[in-house]
Order: sequence, then structure tokens, then C-alpha cells
Amino acid sequence: MAPDASTAPARYVLHARIVLEQLQRLGITHIVWLPDTETGAMQAAFAAFPFTVVPVCREGEAIAIALGLWIGGKNPVVSMQNTGFFEQGDSLRGLALDLHLPLLLMIGYRGWRHGAPMEDSAAIYLEPLLRAWGIPYFLLERDEDVGVIAQAYRLAHTERRPVAVLIGSEYAPEASEAREA
Repeated sequence: MAPDASTAPARYVLHARIVLEQLQRLGITHIVWLPDTETGAMQAAFAAFPFTVVPVCREGEAIAIALGLWIGGKNPVVSMQNTGFFEQGDSLRGLALDLHLPLLLMIGYRGWRHGAPMEDSAAIYLEPLLRAWGIPYFLLERDEDVGVIAQAYRLAHTERRPVAVLIGSEYAPEASEAREA
């Protein structure tokens, strides 16, 4: 299990606000996502940004909704946990890959241990599955790495394909949230 933000070494601190600022700079209009226990800080940060947040019941719906938004001239991103990525395989194949959807996937890397041996099968199978699908990916573990989001976004649009950013750290609470706790 990945360390939570309160126990993670300082070099692995990631704030939702930093990620959302980067998405805003890229012109993202919609965040299609399935809330999970690791993205509570992200949900709290949404209010400060102009995105339309589209919650889904199952991850398989997220790709279809993103495709509809893209066809309608919007600029969506899909956010889910790695376990949800496994669930939405047919939508990924039939819509994102076959139709060449330039889609940024933000995938929570549950079970990632910052390079140490992993025990959680959700983490163990994520990268091999991405490689099997031919989906390029980047790892985001700390605020300083946020530039990989723009790299992934540009690659997705240049090659007209889905590209993933693996979120390797739980989002740390903002200073104001930590004081309230």
C-alpha cells in the first residue's frame, strides 16, 4: 500500500492544486472521473477551478463520455484509479484506441511504492497492461514533476491516442486543510 501524504517522504509530496493548475493551463474543460478514497484532496480542490466535473458510476462510462465531450468541441481528461483502468478495457479499445481519441488519462497508481517492490496486484499489473495496450505513460509523484502532464497531453494530441499520467503519490492536503484537521 502506498504511503499516505502524512507519512510519505517529503520528496514525494503532490498537491491537487498544482495538478489542477497545470490542467487549467492546458485548456482542460471537463474532468471525467470516478471518485475514490485516494482523491479526496482533489475533490476538495475542484471548487477553486473552472472545470466541469463529470462523475461516473463505472470507469467504462468515462471513455464514452470523454469521446462525446471531445466530439462536441470540449477538452476532457479522464481520472480514475488503476483498478478502474482495468475495468474499462473494452471502452478504451473500441473508442479511445480505435477512434484515435487524443485523451489524457490520469490514473491513480494504487499500490505504487516509489520504486520499491510492490505487493498490490493493482500496481503490479498496471504498467505491463499499459504497454500491452500500447499506451505511453509518465509517472507523477511530486509537485516538481507536474510538467509530465503537459508532455503527456502534447503526445496524446500529436499522436491522436490516449496517453496516461500515473499518479504515484496520494494528494497531500493543502496547508489550510492540514490546519483544520
